[in-house]
Amino acid sequence: MIRLYLDEDTMERALLLALRTRGLDVESVLDADRSGYSDLEQLEYAAAHERVPYTNNVGDFHRLHWEFMDSGRSHSGILLVPQQRYSVGEQLRRVMHLASSLSAEQMKNRLEFLSSWS
Repeated sequence: MIRLYLDEDTMERALLLALRTRGLDVESVLDADRSGYSDLEQLEYAAAHERVPYTNNVGDFHRLHWEFMDSGRSHSGILLVPQQRYSVGEQLRRVMHLASSLSAEQMKNRLEFLSSWS
């Protein structure tokens, strides 16, 4: 099963608790004591710990994904969430759909949009 890494923009307590209650392995930047690190450093940390960043920062992480791919680097996948678009319940439903559909291995080096998982 995928292991999530919620960035500073997405670590709403209600979502974090709901995901954990449903059995997902979720770590936030606060849990990891990585607040204030650059997006690149966050992606590198997530990759090293086999976690999928869950982020509202669509532009930067989209770019970082392609930089990793172009340079032959690997990551555990990235899940992009347009800011202010989904309620906590809707995010939970969509994340659970993705998590039940893709293994950690299948998620590797993938760039997914939460909007694709209804």
